[in-house]
Amino acid sequence: MDHTAAAHMPLGAITVDDIAAALGAVEGAAAMHAALRRAVDARGGDGPAAVWGELTRAVLRPGVPFAVHRMLYYGCYAGFPSATPPAGPPTGEHTSLVMNHNHMIALSEIHNQNAQGNKQKKAREEAVLTNVGRVLEARGREFLGEAYKDPIASFDEFHKFSIENPEVYWKTVFEEIGIAFSVEPSCILRKNDAYPGGEWLPGAVLNAAGNCLTAKPGRSSDDVAIVWRDEGKDSEPLNFVALEELRKKVCLVANALDALNLAKGSAIAIDMPMNVNAVVIYLAIVLAGYVVVSIADSFAAPAISMRIKISEAKAIFTQDYILQDDKELPLYRADSYTAVEQPAYAFTNILFSSGTTGEPKAIPWTHLTPLKSAADGWCHMDIRRGDVVAWLTNLGWMMGPWLVYASLLNGASMALYNGSSNSSGFAKFVQDAKVTILGLVPSIVRSWKSTDCTAGFDWSNIRACYKPVIEYCGGTEIGGGFVAGFLLQPQALSTFSTPAMGCNMFILDNSGNPLPQDSTGTGELALDPTFLGASTTLLNADHHEVYFSGMPEWNGKVLRRHGDEFERTADGYCRAHGRTDDTMNLGGIKVSSIEIERICNKVNDTILETAAIGVPPLEGGPQQLAI
Repeated sequence: MDHTAAAHMPLGAITVDDIAAALGAVEGAAAMHAALRRAVDARGGDGPAAVWGELTRAVLRPGVPFAVHRMLYYGCYAGFPSATPPAGPPTGEHTSLVMNHNHMIALSEIHNQNAQGNKQKKAREEAVLTNVGRVLEARGREFLGEAYKDPIASFDEFHKFSIENPEVYWKTVFEEIGIAFSVEPSCILRKNDAYPGGEWLPGAVLNAAGNCLTAKPGRSSDDVAIVWRDEGKDSEPLNFVALEELRKKVCLVANALDALNLAKGSAIAIDMPMNVNAVVIYLAIVLAGYVVVSIADSFAAPAISMRIKISEAKAIFTQDYILQDDKELPLYRADSYTAVEQPAYAFTNILFSSGTTGEPKAIPWTHLTPLKSAADGWCHMDIRRGDVVAWLTNLGWMMGPWLVYASLLNGASMALYNGSSNSSGFAKFVQDAKVTILGLVPSIVRSWKSTDCTAGFDWSNIRACYKPVIEYCGGTEIGGGFVAGFLLQPQALSTFSTPAMGCNMFILDNSGNPLPQDSTGTGELALDPTFLGASTTLLNADHHEVYFSGMPEWNGKVLRRHGDEFERTADGYCRAHGRTDDTMNLGGIKVSSIEIERICNKVNDTILETAAIGVPPLEGGPQQLAI
């Protein structure tokens, strides 16, 4: 049954035959239909959210085919007046990131915010278990005064607090994560015309990699930092790297780098898969005071050469260079290394945009950017000690470094599979590693659905069984997200429930002026420039020209250009509509049509001209490429 048909079939119209077709079997269809009728009779008068909650309790299980979940979900909300019916509760219960193994995008058990009695009590108890909920219960009245009620009811006020009181909010987050400064900042934020939106953490000195490798209160040196497995060894035991072992490996490489006699601050490239060795090298470069040049391992030689030239990299690590017969080269034996402490604005990493022009923008990260990544993980994904975080990415894309910092700075473990995600091997790895938070893009799930390669594996450790799926959208130049979902708010399909903590976003009208923040509308997205971790320079372009030239003002500040088109719905949710320029979103990666056309034009001398077009699928999701 397709999305449109299901959306127009109320629960009362669903027959035994409809359920059998969705199940793919006649057996069990009659019993499920009877259970459906009982759920409707029991909770039909309480609204669609209550019915859906009863269905997930009494009818549905993770092993039930996705087609059944989809049919019953849309049956609950058939005729629902909202364009974005809620599909996830403001429960705060342990939650997965993005989606679970049954591909249920936010098809969640509802704990209605307006419910009475036990459900309301349970929702509040679960909310207090989250990172943010725990802090609000302890300090909510200190932050919000008498306006504070509970983590769910007071979330919107707390979000405003994070913007209006950055000194208190960010100091609290740094303390919760356990960020260690060798020199404390003179303040959190101060006015400085050289930095759009202000100067963050002036005077601070720290090393982001050093913070990743340090045992903290509640975190032991024996804690697992990385769990991993190579493709083709799916029946072998998992490999584990404890925090202390990771520190020793990183120190070994940092000492070897110093033996090269490069000037501190020199750029060193990595062109490798996202595996243990790549993470060790990445952290070692930062620890030793050099700058990582992140290059995706999928790039062809000309693209790699361009990025090395732009960044002026003095050396490059590739898999062949650091591996021999599946073993690390013993470059230099050392078990210790003193981190090179640097000013907060010293470069640590150079990443590249996907290419909205012929030449990709070279975007430097500083020691501030990892703090933004970790804060988003702490706040929006609720990452904490004991979590096992897997994200299908690469160090060449921003989510690779994000994963390193968001997991290690929050005391969680990274789960790395060195192989294809479109395989039963990866599915088994998620099961064996007991992954609790899984990050990916919809195109991967579409592939899983077509091959059914996840069938038969137990992914119950993912915090996702009928709980919210957290959508997350940001950019390389931000180091994290500007809009996301949140555990203390209801979630809706393919939407975002809130700007990221500490961030403020605006939708521009046809005249280029910000719409009132509580109004509906669709237009180009702009950001308040005052948010931690945002870029302040580009290596190969004029930063002000790219992000601020021609932008409107708000409250005396020039807004920051982002380039996406966004919609704010009548329900207060946000929905992304892709780029406003010539780029397209293919499988979660923003790619320039100009870049694709240039490659196609060189394929054959008989090709005179090409056009690359991104076509949005009717069912939603990343665009499909048509040439």
